[in-house]
Amino acid sequence: MFNLVVLTGRLTADPELRYTANNTPVTSFSIAVSRRYKAGEQAEADFINIVAWRQTAEFVSKYFQKGSMIGIEGSIQTRRYVDKDTGKNRTAFEVVANNVQFVESKRDAAAAPAVEGQQSFSNAGANDFTDLSGTTDDDLPF
Repeated sequence: MFNLVVLTGRLTADPELRYTANNTPVTSFSIAVSRRYKAGEQAEADFINIVAWRQTAEFVSKYFQKGSMIGIEGSIQTRRYVDKDTGKNRTAFEVVANNVQFVESKRDAAAAPAVEGQQSFSNAGANDFTDLSGTTDDDLPF
């Protein structure tokens, strides 16, 4: 049996890092994931609840903010609880993130609407490449 979820979306709020009673890092957040739609239809999004533990939680809380594009690989988990207001049994569905990654480049993040304090990874080594403009296919060694 498989329980695998792969999502890309934008954080709807800044993730908050918390700690369990055993001092285990955890963060919960949600992402907006666009639905596919046909021409002429209005775009819609689903809001998916995500939970990340340990190093993944620390990584998300350090490098992602509201509006950041994130890639998530994980699994669906359900939790049962009793609603405090109504006393009724409820079921919550969430994605437990096993791996997260940056989805947009530094350039794309800079072009997106600014989010205060937003960080992104560096393009270190980008100047290590040689410009091949003016080169024909016959000049290339492959």
